[in-house]
Amino acid sequence: MTYYQKLTAHFAKLDRFNHLAAVCGWDQATMMPTGGNQARGEAMAELALHIHQLRTAPQLADWLSEAKEETLSIIEAANLREMTRSWQQATVIPDDLVQAKSLAGSRCEHAWRTQRANNDWQGFSTHFAEVVSLSQQEAQIRAQANNCSAYDAMLDLYEPGVDSAQLDGLFGDMKTWLTPLTQQIIEKQQSEQFIQPSGLFAVEQQQALGKYAMALLGFDFNHGRLDISSHPFCGGTPSDVRITTRYDESDFVQSLMGIIHETGHARYEQGLPKSLAGQPAGFARSMGLHESQSLFFEMQLGRSDAFISALTANIQRVFPHIDKAMLSEQNLLKLYTRVQPGFIRVDADEVTYPAHVMLRYEIERDLMNQKISYRDVPDLWQHKMQAYLGVDTAGNFKDGCMQDIHWTDGSFGYFPSYTLGAMYAAQFMAAIKSVIDVNQCIQTGDLAAIFAWLESHIWQKGSIMTTAELIKHATGESLNVEHFRLHLQSRYL
Repeated sequence: MTYYQKLTAHFAKLDRFNHLAAVCGWDQATMMPTGGNQARGEAMAELALHIHQLRTAPQLADWLSEAKEETLSIIEAANLREMTRSWQQATVIPDDLVQAKSLAGSRCEHAWRTQRANNDWQGFSTHFAEVVSLSQQEAQIRAQANNCSAYDAMLDLYEPGVDSAQLDGLFGDMKTWLTPLTQQIIEKQQSEQFIQPSGLFAVEQQQALGKYAMALLGFDFNHGRLDISSHPFCGGTPSDVRITTRYDESDFVQSLMGIIHETGHARYEQGLPKSLAGQPAGFARSMGLHESQSLFFEMQLGRSDAFISALTANIQRVFPHIDKAMLSEQNLLKLYTRVQPGFIRVDADEVTYPAHVMLRYEIERDLMNQKISYRDVPDLWQHKMQAYLGVDTAGNFKDGCMQDIHWTDGSFGYFPSYTLGAMYAAQFMAAIKSVIDVNQCIQTGDLAAIFAWLESHIWQKGSIMTTAELIKHATGESLNVEHFRLHLQSRYL
């Protein structure tokens, strides 16, 4: 057996334990009774420690070194590169910190579910302080190993090849045109008449509508399912994808787009190369690319005139008791392209959404670089929401700094992926439209050509290429923010 073969066997074993951890995490967020959290948290911390020890097994250093001298194919060399990256990321973090962070994250996330509903920042901050402290320790260790800032070290876990200097440039440029564009759109839409949803939209009916949209978007129900959680997410594994949403029985609009968003994540996972299953080169390339797929589905496809038109008849069928004018195609088009600054990121329209991401990025960057304390978060949040969106969150922690799940488990560095994803998605759609009549595909109900492009250019590439290489290979150019700006202008102005 070659050293490369020893490595593939080892990483296949590692992937099986990650599979168990993913399903345990999904169950904790969806099905587990409240009283099970302490034992589950301890079990998951033990599993996290075991996975970490597998990632840092002493023999791996020699195996990786020896495998570099072996004759490998292009794909095998890429897999070895990703194995090495995984090993390097893991070996710098001590076992006790891995276990402590897992336990702290489990406690914080579980308590957050109740504390958020009760607007209890004081109670939340007790657990949050521990998560921040442990994450700062991790960030410092990673920064010393990678010779970069603490925040950049955490960002690299989610978005390899991107640093805060690049993000500052991208977001700085966006700030120059996003606010004026938002105001133009709001002024344009002020004269539009539309009907807000009202009535009872039962969960069962919303689930039926969501599953119809998932089927239209090619979701494989033999390898996945839809459930309910406090915060929508996509989890599980490529062979068993678990997506969740939350429902509001007074309004179906957001849950439907939430499902479409998570379906984009799921299709990416289901479309990853089967030949590399369980191997690092077979994983999704980055969180920015992952978000590009969910935002491609939700924003580029889901909120397009053609897609809303295609959904209208089914929406009316699922809710036969609701006023037809409220569910007319024209009213739905206005509802799904309404631009209005609001409190909640996951409910935001695609024009104001980047502002939600930028403020989170700036806070978590300074938090990991220890320029601010966790105690500063509510006031900074209020200030930035007011500055970027004109929204006041004073005293409203529930709809302010406590609304997201990401920081509860120490996922600092994740948020920029959302806006990078929106940029990638717009660039992908521009490339697709140059070779495919997208509207015609949607109008006929046959989206196969669109999915075939995504599969061949994105999904099947896994992590064989770097993110920058993949973007260039798929679209013929490097990341170009102009595609996103032109998309927003075209759709809304």
